[in-house]
Amino acid sequence: MLLRLLLLVTLIASAAAADDVPVPARGGALQTAIAGAAPGDVLILAPGRHDGPVTLAHPITLDGQGKATIDGGGQGSVITVTGDDITVRGLTVTGSGSDHQTIDSGVQLTKTARRAVIEGNRILGNLYGVDIHGADDSIVRGNTIEGRQDRRMNARGNGVYVWNAPGAQVVGNDIRFGRDGIFVNTSRRNVFRDNLFRDLRFAVHYMYANDSEVSGNVSIGNHLGYALMFSDRVKVLDNLSLNDRDHGVMLNYANSSDLRGNLVRGGAEKCTFIYNAHRNLIVGNRFEGCDIGIHFTAGSERNALTGNAFIGNRTQVKYVGTTDVEWSFEGQGNFWSDHAAFDLDGDGQADSPFRPNDLMDHILWSQPAAALLVGAPAVQLIRWSQSSFPATLPGGVLDSHPLMTPVRIDVPDDMADLARQSAGKWRDGKTDDAKFDPLTAH
Repeated sequence: MLLRLLLLVTLIASAAAADDVPVPARGGALQTAIAGAAPGDVLILAPGRHDGPVTLAHPITLDGQGKATIDGGGQGSVITVTGDDITVRGLTVTGSGSDHQTIDSGVQLTKTARRAVIEGNRILGNLYGVDIHGADDSIVRGNTIEGRQDRRMNARGNGVYVWNAPGAQVVGNDIRFGRDGIFVNTSRRNVFRDNLFRDLRFAVHYMYANDSEVSGNVSIGNHLGYALMFSDRVKVLDNLSLNDRDHGVMLNYANSSDLRGNLVRGGAEKCTFIYNAHRNLIVGNRFEGCDIGIHFTAGSERNALTGNAFIGNRTQVKYVGTTDVEWSFEGQGNFWSDHAAFDLDGDGQADSPFRPNDLMDHILWSQPAAALLVGAPAVQLIRWSQSSFPATLPGGVLDSHPLMTPVRIDVPDDMADLARQSAGKWRDGKTDDAKFDPLTAH
C-alpha cells in the first residue's frame, strides 16, 4: 500500500512539473530542447524548419501545431522513438535517408518504444512513412503519409510498416504513393481502420499476422486492395475497393477469417481471388464490374459463402475442379445478376438453383485456344444439352438457394469522386506500372 502511494505521489509530482516548452526554429535548438526536457514536457515547435534527425527516449510530446517541419537532411530516420509514452503530433516530417536495410523512415518506433502516439502529422517524401518495428501498443492516427515517387514502385518503402508489434493501431490515415499502404509482417492483435489508400501496389498487405482487424478502409486505384497472406483469424469488414487494377481482395493461405460487408467495384481483373484458403466466412459482400467476380483454386473449397452479390462481372465464378461446391449456407445463397430466376412463393429466394459455370467454361480456362470455337454450333449444342439435362454438368459451384435481391453497400460521394478520377488515370495510362505476381511478390 505504501509503495502504491509513493508511486502515485511521484506521478502527480511529475505531472505538476511538466511544462510547455517553446522551441525556436534555429539550428540545434530542437536537439537541445529534447536533451533538457523533463518527463511529460510538451515541446511546442515554432513555425519553420527544425533540424533532424532526432531521437526521443523519454515521455515527452513534440507538437508542431501544424506549422513546424522537421527535416532529416537525407540521413537515417527523421524521428526515432525509443522510449515509452511519447507523442508526435502536428508536424511536417520529411527528409529521411534512402536505405532499406535500416528502414529509413519519417518516424521509426523501435523495439523499446511503448504506447507511442503519432497523430495529425504530414509525413512526406520519406522512404518509409512510419515504421512500427517491435513497438507494442502504438497508435498511428490521422496522418497524411505520402511516399516517394522517384523510384519504381517495388523499390519504394511502405506508408506504414508493422513488424512484430502487438496491439498496433493504424487509424484514419490518408496514405498515398510509396509501395504498400500498410505492410504487416509477423505480428498480431493489430487494427487497421478507416484509412484511405491511393496509388500503391497493395493497400493492405498481410504476412504471418493473426488475430487482427481490417475495417472501414477505402482502397482506390491501387494494383491490389486487401491481400491476406499466410494469416489466420483476420476480420475484414466493411472495406471498399474502387477501381483497383488486379484484385480487390485476395486470400492466400489465409484461414478462419471473416470477410463481411466489403465492396469491390469496377476495374479489377478479379474482384476476389482465393488461393489455398480454408474455413473462411465470406458473407454480405458485393463484387461488381470485374473481369472475374471470384476465382478460387488450389483446394479452396472449404469456405462458406452466403449473402454475397455478384453483379455484372464478365465471368462470375472461375473454378476448375471436379468437386461439387455448395455456395449457400443454412438455406441462404447469393445474388447473381445473370440468373434469370423467378420467386413464385415470394420468400426472397429464386425458385431454381444456379450454376455459374458449365463444361465449356472449364474447357476455355484450361485450353484458351478453344475460344475460337465459342460461336460454333457444336459448342451451342453442348451448352443447350447441359441446361436441359443437368446430369451432364461437371463438378463446380452450385448455389441451391440463390437470392432475388442483392446486398447494397453505399459509397460516400467524396470517395466516389476520387474513384472516378482514378478510373481516368487507368484509361489514360497515367499509372505507375508495378509488374508483380501477388502470390510471390512481397
